[in-house]
Amino acid sequence: MNLPGTGTPLRITAQAVLVDIEGTTSTIAFVHQVLFPYADAHLDAYVAAHRSDPEVAAAMREAAKLAGEPADADDATVLAQLHGWIAEDRKATPLKTIQGLIWADGYARGELRAHVYPDAAAGLRRWHAAGVDLYVYSSGSIGAQKVLFANNSEGDLTALFSGHFDTTIGHKREMRSRARCVRRPRTSSFSATSTPSSTPQPRLACKRCGYCGRPTRRPAPRRSTRPPRRSTRSRSSGLSGAPREPCARIPGCR
Repeated sequence: MNLPGTGTPLRITAQAVLVDIEGTTSTIAFVHQVLFPYADAHLDAYVAAHRSDPEVAAAMREAAKLAGEPADADDATVLAQLHGWIAEDRKATPLKTIQGLIWADGYARGELRAHVYPDAAAGLRRWHAAGVDLYVYSSGSIGAQKVLFANNSEGDLTALFSGHFDTTIGHKREMRSRARCVRRPRTSSFSATSTPSSTPQPRLACKRCGYCGRPTRRPAPRRSTRPPRRSTRSRSSGLSGAPREPCARIPGCR
């Protein structure tokens, strides 16, 4: 990959990389056209079969509370709310918890196989081999993230990641959520990638909390009319990879 408008190879430096899933490592269509419908179709049966499991019971209580229902709301009422949240792609933590459990069951049964872009898998492996710490921040639960990277078209990738973040740390459009991601790992230097299609304000959020991100637009990378500026927030790891453009619309981005 070269700098836009030049023949100069683009080089980025980072100690850690924080990636999204939808539109970044995996196609959005897989999430919206395969995973969501699968969870919707299996929701009622799964909850009925696992209602006494502590994780399911806690998620149902949390869903009722989040929906403004009484603590003793019947399951039918809560399930109807969960189905509604699936339809509107609500980033509700109890929904994401139950979805992750349903998907894990689907992968275990051989009914699901996740999609990962071949170049994304190659890049993750290359960065990991270069000693870069890899992290995932997605609206899907941490459990859902792990089973996706364990059961996909490019092989088991779980060993490549040093950590995962989900909505329990906050929603992706909130700058404080991304700031928490930066503070949690041992290293504080990030090269961030995210996708505008999964979150309306990823660029603003990541810039305001102190690191730059490159919006990922598949299939072609976004081109900028102004030369990227070098980041002063990360130390060299000898990493070469995807372009990392400054947030040109945000004053003071470096």
